[in-house]
Amino acid sequence: MRVFLHDRESALDNWPFCRGRFDVSRDNDVVSEFIHLQASQTSSGARSGVPTKRGATVVQWLQGITLAWMLAECGVSLYAAALARSPAMLAFGSDSLIELFSASVVLLQFLPQFPLAQASANRISGVLLFALAGFVAAIATAALLLHAQPETSRLGIVITLAALAAMPSLAWLKKREAVRTNNPALRADAVQSATCAYLAGITLVGLAVNAVFGVAWFDSLAALAAVPLLLKEGEAAWRGKCCGGC
Repeated sequence: MRVFLHDRESALDNWPFCRGRFDVSRDNDVVSEFIHLQASQTSSGARSGVPTKRGATVVQWLQGITLAWMLAECGVSLYAAALARSPAMLAFGSDSLIELFSASVVLLQFLPQFPLAQASANRISGVLLFALAGFVAAIATAALLLHAQPETSRLGIVITLAALAAMPSLAWLKKREAVRTNNPALRADAVQSATCAYLAGITLVGLAVNAVFGVAWFDSLAALAAVPLLLKEGEAAWRGKCCGGC
């Protein structure tokens, strides 16, 4: 039996693809080095902002949902603003339009057919946030100075209620994927979704207060509170940094 085993090991050693495979210590070293290399590549990919295939798919779904929602929200909001002559609804609809552009920018970044450089996506997102801050400030200030008297908008109340229910969850999901992919553009887009919910709440309160008490200036004054957040996140996106504490 011993002679048989010895002959079998000798025969296996003579095969080119089996030679040297019985060195257990060396095999362990090779396996350990391979695992370490794979972990280093994965960590390097996460640090550089390169998304995994699953992460890219999740982002594409999130941005697709955002595009569909923003198209509906923008159209309804601007129509309601025209009917009621409401500056708050106009600002809310404009926010939806800018977020529509922002979601498109992030989606292009994750589409293999039309890849967009992350640095370009970051800067475009930052510019959109700056534009949104300036537009909201201009609309709110003009409404206060001109003593605008918007009418009651039931359609505006419905769409802001819907946005207030949907956008926080969408913003949270985007922020989670932005952390996973280390993507400032997606993080900025998540902030815009959160800001959309914030503006929806402000607009809803303004519409309700105006409808019940006739205080037309309340929504315009509250809308100005969103401007510092927009400017801060615009700067973070322009620099390519994720503001994780926001």
